[in-house]
Amino acid sequence: MAKPAWLKVKAPGGEDVVRLREKLRSLKLYTVCEEARCPNLGECWSEGTATVMIMGETCTRGCRFCAVKSGNPGGTLDPREPENTAVAVKTMEARYVVVTSVDRDDLPDHGAAHFAETIRAVRRISPETLVEVLIGDLGGDLDSLKKIVDAKPDMLAHNLEAVRRLSPSVRDRRATYDRSLKILEAAKKMDPALPTKSSLMLGIGEEHEEVLESMDDLRDIGVDALTLGQYLQPTPKHLKVQEFVTPEDFASYEHLGLLKGFRYVASGPLVRSSYKAGSFHLLAGLRRGITDEGSQSNSGDTR
Repeated sequence: MAKPAWLKVKAPGGEDVVRLREKLRSLKLYTVCEEARCPNLGECWSEGTATVMIMGETCTRGCRFCAVKSGNPGGTLDPREPENTAVAVKTMEARYVVVTSVDRDDLPDHGAAHFAETIRAVRRISPETLVEVLIGDLGGDLDSLKKIVDAKPDMLAHNLEAVRRLSPSVRDRRATYDRSLKILEAAKKMDPALPTKSSLMLGIGEEHEEVLESMDDLRDIGVDALTLGQYLQPTPKHLKVQEFVTPEDFASYEHLGLLKGFRYVASGPLVRSSYKAGSFHLLAGLRRGITDEGSQSNSGDTR
Protein backbone atom coordinates (compact mmCIF):
# COMPACT_ATOMS: atom_id res chain seq x y z
CA MET A 1 0.00 0.00 0.00
CA ALA A 2 1.62 3.25 -1.14
CA LYS A 3 2.06 5.97 1.47
CA PRO A 4 0.06 9.16 0.92
CA ALA A 5 1.86 12.48 0.58
CA TRP A 6 1.17 13.54 4.17
CA LEU A 7 3.32 10.67 5.48
CA LYS A 8 6.44 11.51 3.50
CA VAL A 9 9.22 13.07 5.60
CA LYS A 10 12.86 13.91 5.03
CA ALA A 11 15.46 11.36 6.09
CA PRO A 12 17.06 12.33 9.41
CA GLY A 13 20.33 14.18 9.08
CA GLY A 14 22.26 17.29 9.99
CA GLU A 15 24.92 18.16 12.51
CA ASP A 16 22.60 18.01 15.52
CA VAL A 17 21.47 14.49 14.68
CA VAL A 18 25.04 13.27 14.16
CA ARG A 19 26.25 14.93 17.37
CA LEU A 20 23.48 13.45 19.51
CA ARG A 21 23.90 9.99 18.02
CA GLU A 22 27.64 10.02 18.74
CA LYS A 23 27.08 11.25 22.30
CA LEU A 24 24.49 8.59 23.04
CA ARG A 25 26.66 5.81 21.62
CA SER A 26 29.65 7.00 23.68
CA LEU A 27 27.49 6.55 26.78
CA LYS A 28 26.18 3.17 25.56
CA LEU A 29 22.64 4.51 25.38
CA TYR A 30 19.94 3.81 22.81
CA THR A 31 16.89 5.77 21.74
CA VAL A 32 13.47 4.46 20.89
CA CYS A 33 13.60 7.00 18.05
CA GLU A 34 16.22 4.82 16.33
CA GLU A 35 15.12 1.36 17.46
CA ALA A 36 11.47 1.89 16.51
CA ARG A 37 12.42 3.70 13.27
CA CYS A 38 10.35 6.72 14.21
CA PRO A 39 9.57 8.97 11.22
CA ASN A 40 10.09 12.07 13.36
CA LEU A 41 13.66 11.34 14.44
CA GLY A 42 15.20 14.12 12.38
CA GLU A 43 12.67 16.73 13.47
CA CYS A 44 12.84 15.95 17.19
CA TRP A 45 16.61 15.47 17.36
CA SER A 46 17.21 18.69 15.47
CA GLU A 47 15.35 20.39 18.30
CA GLY A 48 17.74 18.79 20.80
CA THR A 49 15.30 16.27 22.27
CA ALA A 50 15.15 12.48 22.19
CA THR A 51 13.39 9.64 23.94
CA VAL A 52 16.10 7.65 25.70
CA MET A 53 15.63 3.89 25.91
CA ILE A 54 17.21 2.29 28.97
CA MET A 55 17.84 -1.35 29.90
CA GLY A 56 19.42 -2.28 26.59
CA GLU A 57 18.12 -2.83 23.08
CA THR A 58 16.66 -6.35 23.40
CA CYS A 59 13.00 -6.72 24.41
CA THR A 60 11.63 -9.89 25.98
CA ARG A 61 8.38 -9.45 24.07
CA GLY A 62 7.50 -9.66 20.40
CA CYS A 63 4.64 -7.34 19.50
CA ARG A 64 3.61 -7.55 15.83
CA PHE A 65 3.93 -3.81 15.24
CA CYS A 66 7.30 -3.15 16.83
CA ALA A 67 10.74 -3.08 15.16
CA VAL A 68 12.71 -3.29 18.42
CA LYS A 69 14.81 -6.48 18.60
CA SER A 70 13.31 -9.24 20.76
CA GLY A 71 15.08 -12.03 22.61
CA ASN A 72 16.56 -12.85 26.01
CA PRO A 73 18.70 -10.07 27.54
CA GLY A 74 19.97 -12.50 30.17
CA GLY A 75 18.86 -10.69 33.30
CA THR A 76 21.67 -8.12 33.33
CA LEU A 77 21.62 -4.33 33.56
CA ASP A 78 24.32 -1.70 33.25
CA PRO A 79 24.64 -0.12 36.72
CA ARG A 80 26.16 3.02 35.16
CA GLU A 81 23.20 3.55 32.86
CA PRO A 82 21.08 5.81 35.14
CA GLU A 83 23.94 8.27 35.58
CA ASN A 84 24.94 8.03 31.91
CA THR A 85 21.36 8.82 30.94
CA ALA A 86 21.37 11.86 33.20
CA VAL A 87 24.68 13.04 31.71
CA ALA A 88 23.21 12.72 28.21
CA VAL A 89 20.13 14.69 29.24
CA LYS A 90 22.34 17.43 30.70
CA THR A 91 24.46 17.50 27.54
CA MET A 92 21.34 17.89 25.41
CA GLU A 93 20.21 20.81 27.61
CA ALA A 94 16.74 19.29 27.56
CA ARG A 95 13.87 20.94 29.35
CA TYR A 96 11.84 17.73 28.94
CA VAL A 97 12.97 14.17 28.38
CA VAL A 98 11.12 10.89 27.93
CA VAL A 99 12.77 7.84 29.49
CA THR A 100 11.43 4.55 28.17
CA SER A 101 12.66 0.97 27.93
CA VAL A 102 12.29 -2.39 26.32
CA ASP A 103 10.17 -4.87 28.27
CA ARG A 104 12.30 -6.83 30.72
CA ASP A 105 10.28 -9.84 31.87
CA ASP A 106 13.61 -11.50 32.73
CA LEU A 107 14.02 -9.21 35.77
CA PRO A 108 12.17 -9.78 39.07
CA ASP A 109 10.81 -6.22 39.14
CA HIS A 110 10.76 -5.80 35.34
CA GLY A 111 13.40 -3.07 35.73
CA ALA A 112 11.32 -0.79 37.94
CA ALA A 113 14.18 -0.02 40.35
CA HIS A 114 16.40 0.87 37.37
CA PHE A 115 13.72 3.25 36.11
CA ALA A 116 13.47 4.84 39.55
CA GLU A 117 17.23 5.33 39.83
CA THR A 118 17.30 6.90 36.36
CA ILE A 119 14.65 9.43 37.39
CA ARG A 120 16.65 10.28 40.52
CA ALA A 121 19.90 10.59 38.56
CA VAL A 122 18.33 13.06 36.13
CA ARG A 123 17.03 15.04 39.10
CA ARG A 124 20.54 15.24 40.58
CA ILE A 125 22.47 16.05 37.40
CA SER A 126 19.91 18.04 35.41
CA PRO A 127 17.37 19.28 37.98
CA GLU A 128 15.78 21.75 35.57
CA THR A 129 14.67 18.93 33.25
CA LEU A 130 11.14 17.57 33.45
CA VAL A 131 11.08 13.77 33.27
CA GLU A 132 8.37 11.70 31.61
CA VAL A 133 8.60 7.92 31.87
CA LEU A 134 7.03 5.67 29.25
CA ILE A 135 6.81 2.26 30.90
CA GLY A 136 5.68 -1.25 30.00
CA ASP A 137 3.03 -3.10 31.96
CA LEU A 138 5.59 -4.51 34.47
CA GLY A 139 3.82 -7.84 34.30
CA GLY A 140 0.94 -6.22 36.17
CA ASP A 141 3.07 -6.03 39.35
CA LEU A 142 1.86 -3.04 41.35
CA ASP A 143 4.78 -3.21 43.80
CA SER A 144 7.11 -2.62 40.86
CA LEU A 145 4.91 0.22 39.66
CA LYS A 146 5.10 1.85 43.09
CA LYS A 147 8.90 2.00 42.87
CA ILE A 148 8.57 4.16 39.77
CA VAL A 149 5.73 6.32 41.09
CA ASP A 150 7.63 6.93 44.35
CA ALA A 151 10.59 8.29 42.33
CA LYS A 152 8.29 11.19 41.35
CA PRO A 153 8.41 11.40 37.55
CA ASP A 154 6.72 14.50 36.15
CA MET A 155 4.51 12.37 33.92
CA LEU A 156 3.88 8.63 33.62
CA ALA A 157 2.89 7.14 30.27
CA HIS A 158 1.85 3.63 29.34
CA ASN A 159 0.40 2.82 25.93
CA LEU A 160 -2.76 0.90 25.16
CA GLU A 161 -1.42 0.70 21.58
CA ALA A 162 -4.62 -0.76 20.09
CA VAL A 163 -8.36 -0.82 20.70
CA ARG A 164 -9.67 -3.69 22.82
CA ARG A 165 -10.73 -5.99 19.95
CA LEU A 166 -7.38 -5.76 18.17
CA SER A 167 -5.10 -5.86 21.19
CA PRO A 168 -4.64 -9.68 21.30
CA SER A 169 -3.61 -9.85 17.65
CA VAL A 170 -1.35 -6.78 17.71
CA ARG A 171 0.53 -7.00 21.01
CA ASP A 172 2.57 -9.76 22.63
CA ARG A 173 0.32 -12.34 24.29
CA ARG A 174 1.61 -11.25 27.72
CA ALA A 175 0.32 -7.70 27.17
CA THR A 176 -3.41 -7.25 27.60
CA TYR A 177 -5.76 -4.33 27.22
CA ASP A 178 -7.14 -4.67 30.76
CA ARG A 179 -3.69 -4.99 32.32
CA SER A 180 -2.67 -1.74 30.66
CA LEU A 181 -5.74 -0.01 32.08
CA LYS A 182 -4.91 -1.50 35.48
CA ILE A 183 -1.40 -0.02 35.43
CA LEU A 184 -2.62 3.44 34.47
CA GLU A 185 -5.42 3.37 37.03
CA ALA A 186 -3.11 2.16 39.80
CA ALA A 187 -0.52 4.87 39.08
CA LYS A 188 -3.17 7.56 39.43
CA LYS A 189 -4.43 6.05 42.68
CA MET A 190 -0.90 5.86 44.10
CA ASP A 191 -0.32 9.54 43.31
CA PRO A 192 -3.41 11.48 42.20
CA ALA A 193 -1.22 14.48 41.28
CA LEU A 194 0.81 12.44 38.79
CA PRO A 195 -0.24 13.25 35.19
CA THR A 196 -0.77 10.09 33.13
CA LYS A 197 -0.71 9.57 29.38
CA SER A 198 -1.48 6.84 26.85
CA SER A 199 -1.35 6.28 23.10
CA LEU A 200 -3.22 4.49 20.33
CA MET A 201 -2.04 3.43 16.87
CA LEU A 202 -4.60 3.87 14.10
CA GLY A 203 -4.86 2.31 10.67
CA ILE A 204 -4.67 -1.31 11.87
CA GLY A 205 -8.33 -2.19 11.35
CA GLU A 206 -10.04 -0.32 14.17
CA GLU A 207 -13.55 1.12 13.82
CA HIS A 208 -14.35 4.74 14.68
CA GLU A 209 -16.56 3.76 17.62
CA GLU A 210 -13.83 1.50 19.00
CA VAL A 211 -11.44 4.45 19.17
CA LEU A 212 -14.04 6.44 21.07
CA GLU A 213 -14.59 3.50 23.45
CA SER A 214 -10.86 3.37 24.18
CA MET A 215 -10.92 7.10 24.88
CA ASP A 216 -13.76 6.53 27.33
CA ASP A 217 -11.89 3.66 29.01
CA LEU A 218 -8.88 5.92 29.53
CA ARG A 219 -10.90 8.85 30.80
CA ASP A 220 -12.81 6.58 33.20
CA ILE A 221 -9.53 5.91 35.03
CA GLY A 222 -8.40 9.52 34.98
CA VAL A 223 -5.81 9.50 32.18
CA ASP A 224 -4.89 13.12 31.44
CA ALA A 225 -3.22 13.06 28.02
CA LEU A 226 -3.62 11.08 24.81
CA THR A 227 -1.68 10.70 21.58
CA LEU A 228 -2.98 9.10 18.39
CA GLY A 229 -0.88 8.37 15.32
CA GLN A 230 -0.76 6.37 12.10
CA TYR A 231 0.73 2.88 12.30
CA LEU A 232 3.50 2.34 9.74
CA GLN A 233 4.75 -1.16 8.94
CA PRO A 234 8.48 -1.23 9.84
CA THR A 235 9.33 -4.36 7.78
CA PRO A 236 7.42 -6.86 5.61
CA LYS A 237 7.41 -9.27 8.57
CA HIS A 238 5.36 -6.96 10.72
CA LEU A 239 1.65 -6.21 10.94
CA LYS A 240 0.25 -4.79 7.71
CA VAL A 241 -1.32 -1.35 7.46
CA GLN A 242 -5.06 -1.63 6.87
CA GLU A 243 -5.80 2.04 6.27
CA PHE A 244 -4.09 5.41 6.05
CA VAL A 245 -6.13 7.65 8.31
CA THR A 246 -6.50 11.15 6.88
CA PRO A 247 -5.25 14.29 8.64
CA GLU A 248 -8.87 15.45 8.79
CA ASP A 249 -9.90 12.32 10.69
CA PHE A 250 -7.00 12.76 13.09
CA ALA A 251 -8.10 16.35 13.69
CA SER A 252 -11.60 15.09 14.43
CA TYR A 253 -10.27 12.59 16.98
CA GLU A 254 -8.29 15.37 18.64
CA HIS A 255 -11.43 17.48 18.97
CA LEU A 256 -13.45 14.56 20.34
CA GLY A 257 -10.71 13.67 22.81
CA LEU A 258 -10.68 17.18 24.21
CA LEU A 259 -14.47 17.11 24.48
CA LYS A 260 -14.22 13.88 26.46
CA GLY A 261 -12.04 15.62 29.03
CA PHE A 262 -8.42 14.86 28.16
CA ARG A 263 -6.33 17.82 29.25
CA TYR A 264 -3.98 17.43 26.27
CA VAL A 265 -4.35 15.57 22.98
CA ALA A 266 -1.84 15.18 20.15
CA SER A 267 -3.40 13.53 17.11
CA GLY A 268 -1.91 13.34 13.62
CA PRO A 269 -0.49 10.94 11.03
CA LEU A 270 3.11 11.30 12.24
CA VAL A 271 2.36 11.61 15.95
CA ARG A 272 3.97 9.01 18.20
CA SER A 273 3.61 8.54 21.95
CA SER A 274 6.66 10.71 22.60
CA TYR A 275 6.43 12.95 19.52
CA LYS A 276 7.18 16.55 20.48
CA ALA A 277 7.00 15.41 24.08
CA GLY A 278 7.70 18.97 25.13
CA SER A 279 4.17 19.83 24.02
CA PHE A 280 3.14 18.21 27.31
CA HIS A 281 5.63 20.41 29.19
CA LEU A 282 3.03 22.52 30.96
CA LEU A 283 0.90 19.56 32.05
CA ALA A 284 3.92 17.78 33.50
CA GLY A 285 5.26 21.02 34.93
CA LEU A 286 2.17 21.49 37.05
CA ARG A 287 3.51 18.73 39.27
CA ARG A 288 6.47 20.93 40.21
CA GLY A 289 4.60 24.20 40.16
CA ILE A 290 5.91 25.25 36.75
CA THR A 291 3.42 27.53 35.02
CA ASP A 292 5.38 28.94 32.10
CA GLU A 293 2.50 29.89 29.82
CA GLY A 294 4.86 30.34 26.91
CA SER A 295 5.93 26.71 27.01
CA GLN A 296 2.63 25.37 25.69
CA SER A 297 -0.42 27.19 24.51
CA ASN A 298 -2.05 24.62 22.19
CA SER A 299 -2.99 21.31 23.76
CA GLY A 300 -3.26 19.56 20.43
CA ASP A 301 -0.26 21.06 18.63
CA THR A 302 1.08 18.36 16.29
CA ARG A 303 3.02 20.55 13.92
